Amino acid sequence: VQLQASGGGSVQAGDSLRLSCAASARPFDTYAMAWFRQAPGKERKFVAAISGPGRSTNYDVSVRGRFTISRDNAKNTLYLDLNTLASWDTAVYYCAAVQQPLLSPLESDYEYWGRGTQVTVSS
Repeated sequence: VQLQASGGGSVQAGDSLRLSCAASARPFDTYAMAWFRQAPGKERKFVAAISGPGRSTNYDVSVRGRFTISRDNAKNTLYLDLNTLASWDTAVYYCAAVQQPLLSPLESDYEYWGRGTQVTVSS
């Protein structure tokens, strides 16, 4: 399974971005998907997860209400909408997948990882 994240960039505080993750996983709707992020000098942390059918989601408290995870199973693509960005959202964002019905915040529960896309927020 290959995952390719894209959509990162440099923005100002308060701006929005949409990240995408194209997946080769088939059938895509059997894979739970997640976003993690790693800020400079810090450990990688959970952001959000979504079930295979897309009906259930899980968010870290730090992004709840600002970020939205979604997926288009017809396009084999995962999304993360980032709104009201702040400087502390600066990080490399990674998408991850596992062929199980999970909404786990644990890195160890995910089997496949993309290479990440950089998001830089200037205040």
